[in-house]
Amino acid sequence: MTTRSSPMHDPGRVLDAARNALVGLPPLLDAMLADLDDDMARNRPTADEWAPIEILCHLRDEETEDFGARLRAVLEGAREFAPIDPEGWVQARRYREADLGEVLGDFRRRRDASLALLASITPEHLSKALPQRRLGQLSGLDLVVAWVAHDRLHVAQLAATLARLWATRWAPLKAEYAGPIPYSPGKKDG
Repeated sequence: MTTRSSPMHDPGRVLDAARNALVGLPPLLDAMLADLDDDMARNRPTADEWAPIEILCHLRDEETEDFGARLRAVLEGAREFAPIDPEGWVQARRYREADLGEVLGDFRRRRDASLALLASITPEHLSKALPQRRLGQLSGLDLVVAWVAHDRLHVAQLAATLARLWATRWAPLKAEYAGPIPYSPGKKDG
């Protein structure tokens, strides 16, 4: 079996594609969360899954403290990335107590600033890299691609959470007629 190496992607195309993808998340979140009341925003579908507000707070904080900060570190020639603790932030920053409207507004402002940063970058500078504990060298291009993937992973998580919360809200009506509903209702956490 032969292994083909991946061709190097054009940094300008990667950057343009990422900016186009990243611009779409705030309006998508607005649409997904438009009818969500405060109680549902804080409700977890299971004890080990995040509530919608926790997902949104995570996206807000990762926007500047992970992806934005790490991309700046690469571009500015830092020696290493600053440590982060996204999972620890959920409790330490009391995400479940946050106000949904405020968090959405703050995320939108941070995303606008991130898009301005991305618009200011010379694509060739994205080839610079820093060491990352788990993955080895992580370039600016890696970060930009991962940023979009991160958005999409959390949109999927949010959609699954909202589906379970909706089905649970209307039980015993048979929401599962729609198809398999994520997360077992027997593990609900209020």
